[in-house]
Amino acid sequence: MPKVLFAALGLILLAGCSPGPAPVAVPSPAPEVAAACEPLVKALPEKVLDADRRETDPVSPLTAAYGDPPIEVTCGVAPPAGMAEAQSQCFEVNGVGWFAKEVENGFIFTTIGRQVYFEVAVPAKYAPEANALTDVSDAVHRFNKLITPCT
Repeated sequence: MPKVLFAALGLILLAGCSPGPAPVAVPSPAPEVAAACEPLVKALPEKVLDADRRETDPVSPLTAAYGDPPIEVTCGVAPPAGMAEAQSQCFEVNGVGWFAKEVENGFIFTTIGRQVYFEVAVPAKYAPEANALTDVSDAVHRFNKLITPCT
């Protein structure tokens, strides 16, 4: 009987350590953009930079999160300020072009030249932050049509 009690206590302690849903802002794209985003977000891997996928708050087919602090993934966002002037700053990871914007605690990466804008916000804890892009690039490559290659 004591073994069962210790096992139950261990499960309770583990459950108490989970970070819970990650707050991720949900964009409001046009219906055709949302329709293009849903299979892409669904196809994302279970892990990014060895961080497990977790629930988002609010739950949305346009968002995903990984780890704690969360790596936030959002599909259907508006192009970031400065992207139009920075087209020459496009860099490729596994055939996907990205625009990088340094923010207070990490980087926000946005796809360039694809059907929809797809964003990955990576906290500095995961430096080098761009490594997260290798984990999501297969899904982006498969589900976000290339319009204009990175130049």
